[in-house]
Amino acid sequence: MLTRIFPFLGWFKKYNSAALRADVLSGLTVALVLIPQSMAYAQLAGMPAYYGLYASLLPPMVAALFGSSRQLATGPVAVVSLMTAASLEPLATAGSPGFIAYALLLALLVGGFQFLLGVLRLGLVVNFLSHPVVNGFTNAAAIIIASSQLSKMFGVYVDKAELHFETIMRVVTSAIHYTHLPTLGMGVLAFAIMMGLKKVNPKIPNVLCAVVITTVISWATGFNHDAMVDISAIQDKKAQTLIADFNETVTGIDQLATKRTGISEIEDEAKASKNVIGYYDAEHDLSVVAYEAKLLKHKSHIYRETLRNMLFNGVEQADGTILFYLQDAVPAGMTADGRTWRIKVGNKLLKTESLKMMGGGAVVGNVPSGFPEVSIPELDIKVILKLLPFAIIISLLGFMEAISIAKAMAAKTGQRLDPNQELIGQGLANMLGACTSSYPASGSFSRSAVNLQSGAVTGLSSVFTTVVVAITLLFFTPLLYNLPQAVLAAVIMMAVIGLINASGFLHAWKAQKYDGAISIISFVATLAFAPHLDKGIIIGVALSLCVFLYKSMRPRVVALTKSDDDILRDASLHGLRECDHMAVVRFDGPLFFANASFLEEQISRRLREKKNLKQLILVCNGINDIDASGEEALSLVVETVRSAGVDISLSGLNEAVLAVIKRTHLYEKIGKQNIYSNTEEALCQTHDKAHRDGTELDCPLSTYCRIHSNS
Repeated sequence: MLTRIFPFLGWFKKYNSAALRADVLSGLTVALVLIPQSMAYAQLAGMPAYYGLYASLLPPMVAALFGSSRQLATGPVAVVSLMTAASLEPLATAGSPGFIAYALLLALLVGGFQFLLGVLRLGLVVNFLSHPVVNGFTNAAAIIIASSQLSKMFGVYVDKAELHFETIMRVVTSAIHYTHLPTLGMGVLAFAIMMGLKKVNPKIPNVLCAVVITTVISWATGFNHDAMVDISAIQDKKAQTLIADFNETVTGIDQLATKRTGISEIEDEAKASKNVIGYYDAEHDLSVVAYEAKLLKHKSHIYRETLRNMLFNGVEQADGTILFYLQDAVPAGMTADGRTWRIKVGNKLLKTESLKMMGGGAVVGNVPSGFPEVSIPELDIKVILKLLPFAIIISLLGFMEAISIAKAMAAKTGQRLDPNQELIGQGLANMLGACTSSYPASGSFSRSAVNLQSGAVTGLSSVFTTVVVAITLLFFTPLLYNLPQAVLAAVIMMAVIGLINASGFLHAWKAQKYDGAISIISFVATLAFAPHLDKGIIIGVALSLCVFLYKSMRPRVVALTKSDDDILRDASLHGLRECDHMAVVRFDGPLFFANASFLEEQISRRLREKKNLKQLILVCNGINDIDASGEEALSLVVETVRSAGVDISLSGLNEAVLAVIKRTHLYEKIGKQNIYSNTEEALCQTHDKAHRDGTELDCPLSTYCRIHSNS
């Protein structure tokens, strides 16, 4: 009982020093991959890079302690990070304090939902995400994730558009206008190191090597070269005017946001006091404010884009200060410093006394030392209701990824896996992680593979991973300052290459054409609606349910006859001749309210088509369940067949179905003598009677009956 509540107690049975050494080594190896990966994934989620370290602190340890898999490595992962960003971007600006607060609350909701599913033993709910849907979504997500890193690879800055492909078009346009070649070089170098080491020796931590080498190069060459200057240092009136206009729009947007908050409060008061006129007045005012904000945001975007496209040359003065002139506009007699400078423009007000000019590439920058603050995310019911649908999708998607990885490893190690216990572990990891500044986490395929390959015996390896991350947060964060953003982009792009699986579409298509179609539609919908990734999943799940319902409403009803190998087979599928006087009909599926009338239609059609029919055998091997509607339909079928002057028999009824027809007295109506344990017995017992005074000279079932009667 105790090990069910605390699964980690089972680790120490027959535990020895050799196992401890293996777990320590595995934990260290996974940590060396996790630290750079987590920082990259945090930025993919719209969070500052160091929040990836926070998400790598408690979640790996808690998930291992309370989960059932001993090798599953939990922490930030690509798909969940992308889903986090997609869920929160409509609510707040990426990287802002509000965005971070929402991300922590989202982690708490994700964990709470997973924990609840685990405690209630509802792990099977993940089956709503069918394999074709997940395959289509994962392939699309991999492309979206990889393409979302292009701006960091080229060293360009663009505003995100409403749809992802529009954002990529903006990136391409900006890259054509200007690409920061040292940034692109850093990204390409990181790719070359990771791919080269992977080919030479997969056991070498290629991600860590790429990070260390490029960070050292970045530090040694002064890759990051920013300058904080007064607006007067920019020697271009148009640029100065644009900065003033941009600041005016930002101030206007902030004022409208404050105004909207006040009107919303008035609207809530009017609604509570049932003041209908006041409520509609507030609704109108909100619409006006929303429209004004939309216009200002558009103007802000235009100003921001224009400022970002301005390229400057720096001219160093005698006193050490730098004046910035538009390219090709440096006054005669002055010598530029050889760098291309750009104004750093975000969504916030530009401080005219300390403008940030970028003369190099982007780096991670300051990473706070020490552990994150422990606190429960602020619970706001309105925000919770907005985040809940996304939390449910992320919960199911994250758990499906984790359990798939865990099952694959369990198959190799022979370990017993409990999906519900895994849900509890993942849920607790996300809930406790949320209290230590972690955004949603899940099981990682790449790091779990590293954990398994490096010989992890128990979940203690994940505990040691947490220890290494903790030591990094305490002592080594200053070393991460010069890590280029382009390298983190390369790390993400390398990681998601493994998610692309084109063969999955072909496999689904070969299995069932509709599964292949669902997978392709999920893929296209996810790409088309990105960054609204939930729409792609919802469309895929809806299509899967529609196909399931259609198949349930119209199950296969086949006519059986003898084939050349003396086995009863589907007559239409194999082009076989049927008997004129006997119909052997098999119903493949549960008989319930959704398909009860379909059985009646199929039997009635056969009665109309076969004028010389004397005996109908309903093969019930495929009917594994029956409800009241199904029982009523079966009763009507018996009446319809007999009223047409045709005998009816049932074969292959299982115990559950037989119990239902006995309770409803349908058993007596059919007659005990007309119910057979198998099709062979039913056919052989009724064949002679059906052909008495018959006109058929060569019955295809006669040979079958002789063979089975003799046997």
